[in-house]
Amino acid sequence: MRKLKSYTVPAGEPNIIDRFLARTFLRLIPKKITPNQITTFRYISIPVILFLLVYKFNILGIILFVISAFSDAVDGALARTRDQITDWGKIHDPFADKLLIGSVGALIVSIYLNIYLISTIIGIEIILILNAFWHLKKGEKPIGALLPGKLKMILQCFGVGLILLYAVWPIAWFLLVAQIMLYAAIFFALISLIVYSSI
Repeated sequence: MRKLKSYTVPAGEPNIIDRFLARTFLRLIPKKITPNQITTFRYISIPVILFLLVYKFNILGIILFVISAFSDAVDGALARTRDQITDWGKIHDPFADKLLIGSVGALIVSIYLNIYLISTIIGIEIILILNAFWHLKKGEKPIGALLPGKLKMILQCFGVGLILLYAVWPIAWFLLVAQIMLYAAIFFALISLIVYSSI
């Protein structure tokens, strides 16, 4: 079981996505903007996205959702490439991700797919959060990103994004691919839970 730790991305060590973003998009972000500020933006965007979707401003809701989901990659890459990793960020970055996917997913997945799928996703996320707080309660420092957790987040974002597209353009394969992605996200969430529990 100890070998499962190989999934952990060492804190401060940029991965291939970080390096790509550093050479492209991150150059546009001023030095005074911190990863924690971007995470805070993601928190603020969530109620706005929900408002837009509830009142059927679906296109605006999709645009803001994509920006908010992309900010997950940006704040992590920024923290690792600019050496701005903080314990606050290690806790709130994944929590903001879970809140974004959980709230938007609960609204949109329950309408267009089924309540059981999103309930399973949210249930596993709650267990992951409780597990993280348990580690903190024992005095352990927050760990770096887990690869299965990052894959889970990407799949969830694309899955929910496709359902949002279906809400605007009802093309059947959007729902089919979204459902496959969300089930795959559950698989990686379970792996993430096993790996995190083993550390």
